[in-house]
Formats: sequence, structure tokens, C-alpha cells
Amino acid sequence: MHHSIKAFIHKDDKYYVAECHEIAVVTQGKTLDETIANLKEAVALHLEGEDPADFDLVPHPSLLVTLELEPTGVV
Repeated sequence: MHHSIKAFIHKDDKYYVAECHEIAVVTQGKTLDETIANLKEAVALHLEGEDPADFDLVPHPSLLVTLELEPTGVV
């Protein structure tokens, strides 16, 4: 059983996109704060009324978020 849901956030042209690996959730936002809020809501809605064990998750799993950024400037 997994204790966390892993999500990866990357920047698309105008939006930050968050994708979960353990469950079928993808969302986006114009800012990181908006994207995180949308991610929390999307995960809650996806799991609402479901048994987390069906997704190999413990009850009330946490979200583990990794942010992928491109470096700016030349090193």
C-alpha cells in the first residue's frame, strides 16, 4: 500500500501542469499556487466515494509533488 500519491509538475507554454502517477489525475493552473490547489481538489474528487485500497493506497494518503524546472541563463 502506498502512503502518498506522487505528482509531477512541469511548465507548459503558459500553464503549470500536474500529473499523478498512481491515479488518473491531470490538472493545470497559471501559477504554482493555483496548480497545487487544483491538484488537491482533483485528487479529492477522484477519490471521493472510492475505497483507496482499490488504488493500492492507504486511507488519507498525502501528496508528494516534484517540480520540474528549466534553468535560466547560461552556466
